Amino acid sequence: MSRHVAIVTDSTAYLPPQAMERHAIRAVPLTVVLGDRALEEGTEVSARSVAQALRSRTPVTTSRPSPEMFAATYREAAAAGASGIVSLHLSAEMSGTYDAAVLAAREAPVPVRVVDTGMVAMALGFCALTAAETAEAGGTLDEAVAAAEKRAEGTTAYFYVDTLDYLRRGGRIGAAQALLGSALAVKPLLRLGGGRIEPLEKVRTASKAIARLEEIVVERAAAGPVDIAVHHLAAAERAEALADRLRRRVPGLAELLVSEVGAVIGAHTGPGLLGVVLSPRI
Repeated sequence: MSRHVAIVTDSTAYLPPQAMERHAIRAVPLTVVLGDRALEEGTEVSARSVAQALRSRTPVTTSRPSPEMFAATYREAAAAGASGIVSLHLSAEMSGTYDAAVLAAREAPVPVRVVDTGMVAMALGFCALTAAETAEAGGTLDEAVAAAEKRAEGTTAYFYVDTLDYLRRGGRIGAAQALLGSALAVKPLLRLGGGRIEPLEKVRTASKAIARLEEIVVERAAAGPVDIAVHHLAAAERAEALADRLRRRVPGLAELLVSEVGAVIGAHTGPGLLGVVLSPRI
């Protein structure tokens, strides 16, 4: 079935496969380099492989998709009947993915609107779903972009990491750099704001940090309809337990997803990550 407006994102959206299939959302993969092997996220490397590599101190880096990969995806969408494309991507502060998409969009056979959502993981995924739902309801290219941008404005991601070391190694620590001096004495809570990782609070123990993460989400969810995603890396029990508590405590909960992050985000956060995406419905 062709769609008037097609939706493209990248592999860091971590959308459930069934949702991508239902809405015909295409995801362009980023690359993870383990040692001397370059592997595509989602098909050639798992988050668990990355976690094992990090624990063994194998060098792990990531890289953006090439403009050619985006160009091929845009041509495929146009060939399937799209007359316009919304291309939604992780924060340009974190990756050159957005820039690669912009380059490819200039030569696309149909109009392409490339959007830097300032988000990542399901914070990006919820934006892609909103754009797809708007398009499927008959929305124009501009309307689908506006809906995704509005969703992004209201969405926040909070997360806990066992150590800031992996973020430091990958150069993604941003304003949270200030926490490094006391990193051994605290368990940091961070948030994604302005497309960058920012410090939120410093807590003394892992259990207190996770409890505080829960409180923040419950406080800020309020009563309106809200979607939540709980992400983790090699911390499935923690994630499921937190999700169960949020199901009981968030009165306006519409949908709650629990998933392990992919290899790219895992490479920069390390094992033990526990994150919550809070995304009010528009």
